[in-house]
Amino acid sequence: MDELIAVLTEIKALFNRSLSELSIDCVVFGFHDNQLKVLLLRVKGSNAWSLPGGWIYKTEDVEHAAYRILQERTGLDAIFLQQFYAFGANQRYNGKEVMSRMGLPPEHNFFPERAVSIGYYALVEYSLVAPKTDFFTDECRWWDVTEIPDLLFDHNDIVSTALKTLRRQFDYQPIGFNLLPEKFTLIELQKLHETVLGHPLDRGNFQKKMLSYGFLERQEERKTGGAHKAPYLYRFDAEKYETYLRDNE
Repeated sequence: MDELIAVLTEIKALFNRSLSELSIDCVVFGFHDNQLKVLLLRVKGSNAWSLPGGWIYKTEDVEHAAYRILQERTGLDAIFLQQFYAFGANQRYNGKEVMSRMGLPPEHNFFPERAVSIGYYALVEYSLVAPKTDFFTDECRWWDVTEIPDLLFDHNDIVSTALKTLRRQFDYQPIGFNLLPEKFTLIELQKLHETVLGHPLDRGNFQKKMLSYGFLERQEERKTGGAHKAPYLYRFDAEKYETYLRDNE
């Protein structure tokens, strides 16, 4: 009984300080073992999974809310973040479903009958993320993008739309560096692009295109441990990279 009261009190307090009919859902992409990953949360006391998300506080800007939500889930402050869509289907949201999956009585439902969600996607370096749960969740972990389970609400549609957006942007905007460690090989960069886009790329043309942007810096060191001649490591010049992104928005 005490636990039930605590949960209901937390939900009520959340909505009192938030814009309860406008939420944010974030698709957090990572790249590990040549697989594109998505960060998901499991609702407390259930097998229901969802995207990281939350409500916008009455005192904050929308973009600030998105960064706050991501920092709470990943532990990272510097994140590549982009708004990509607004999800407002009439039947997309069911607060009673959340209450039921959390084992809470539906008659105490504080969730609004309808909510519009602003979709953001984030690109993060997998090894730097420390997935964190919150009051409403028991687990936060990575899933392969090809193995995502049935999610709450329209979150599968949100992931699908985010992935389509990411693929379109990979075609014309070099944003993939946000998914890689500080130093990487051109082969690793190409593998990332092939994984995201879902098809092979010509090695010569790809490397020529990447080097033409002018913000890749070849290091004197090489990647070790391979069977063949060790390739050079590269890093990107953050200042030139940010300038390029601003000029090509």
